[in-house]
Amino acid sequence: MATFEVYGGKRLQGELHPQGAKNEALQVLCAALLTPEPVTLHNLPNISDVNKLIELLQGMGVSVERKSPTECTLCARNIDIDYLTTADFKAKAATIRGSIMVVGPLLARFGRAYAPKPGGDKIGRRRLDTHFLGFEKLGARFSFDPADSFYTIEGRDMRGAYMLLDEASVTGTANILMAAALTPGKTTIFNAACEPYVQQLCHMLQSMGAKIGGVGSNLLTVEGVEALGGCQHHILPDMIEVGSFIGLAAMTASDITIKNVSVQNLGIIPSAFRRMGIQLDIAGDDIRVPAQEHYEIDTFIDGSILTIADAPWPGLTPDLLSVFLVVATQAKGSVLVHQKMFESRLFFVDKLIDMGAQIILCDPHRATVIGHDRQMRLRPTVMSSPDIRAGVALLIAALSAEGRSVIHNIEQIDRGYERIDLRLNALGADIRRL
Repeated sequence: MATFEVYGGKRLQGELHPQGAKNEALQVLCAALLTPEPVTLHNLPNISDVNKLIELLQGMGVSVERKSPTECTLCARNIDIDYLTTADFKAKAATIRGSIMVVGPLLARFGRAYAPKPGGDKIGRRRLDTHFLGFEKLGARFSFDPADSFYTIEGRDMRGAYMLLDEASVTGTANILMAAALTPGKTTIFNAACEPYVQQLCHMLQSMGAKIGGVGSNLLTVEGVEALGGCQHHILPDMIEVGSFIGLAAMTASDITIKNVSVQNLGIIPSAFRRMGIQLDIAGDDIRVPAQEHYEIDTFIDGSILTIADAPWPGLTPDLLSVFLVVATQAKGSVLVHQKMFESRLFFVDKLIDMGAQIILCDPHRATVIGHDRQMRLRPTVMSSPDIRAGVALLIAALSAEGRSVIHNIEQIDRGYERIDLRLNALGADIRRL
């Protein structure tokens, strides 16, 4: 288990370039299974979750040519479906949640698929009902073996269908969309997720020859085609990393410019940070966060305490609520953070309370933060990262605290943030990987 030793209290200055979007990368890597022709992906994030999925695809028979750490060409001409029943596949796929998205492409192209219950962050119940109910609507059948947590899915006679998703799941929408792309007939997906990740997947599939309508809305239509071809695809900057860097700059009173962020794909993220009192200067596709000694949380019009809550796109992404929460600890004013989706994602606040933050955990989904307005600095401490987003929030807290903090289990942070220690050290941070 690796550890960060963080010597905080330093102001950072300089430029940061966001990596490619993790959530998009996991989807488009799986989409390469839809064709026997080469698919080249640009701006891949060089992070453990992405590299594990690439390794998994290689085990299935996908040839992978890494032209650079951020570019690779995949060719799924010779797929070994039986590999998915092996202990090696089960072990590797169970460590990464993105592995579930191989099911849709394999069903569409080969009529069968297998999947273990996927791993990922321990942030509460993350059910797969949306995926499998969608596959059932297309005519697939599945069985689940609780003894080894393994799914078997058969779909040799799938047909296009109308479906209303029980939740606007990003991975569920992506999985069903990929299955429908090669399924005969018309598929209508209502209550589809419409995040930029899903839009990007739609654009990629269209460049491969798929017929998809309603891109960017919650009503997608797919006319199944007989075959898809290869393509070139460029992955968007990671909006979660952009938001994390904004929070880092505010929390440490640093002057940081974030380059090439694709502003039009950030949704309400910039305005949500502005409601926290954080100044953002947007010039072209760059965001500069100037050093601020103080930032004050807005209130509602009637003067009541502001609520920051996650919502399906174009609402605020739940992946940034951990960052908003830690940033609020040094703001002037109070805020209620309402995490609606996952019931365990706020449980890391006990570590912030140990550091001196004023936080009331109201219930598993809500926490009230009373900001210090920098009248009292957070104290350094020893802690452990429970998931990717809480991990980076704890890293931000440690960078703002005067003195030495230790963060264990940083493999969680590495799953979503590429060389975060080296990139921040280049701006003046002091983070040591042990």
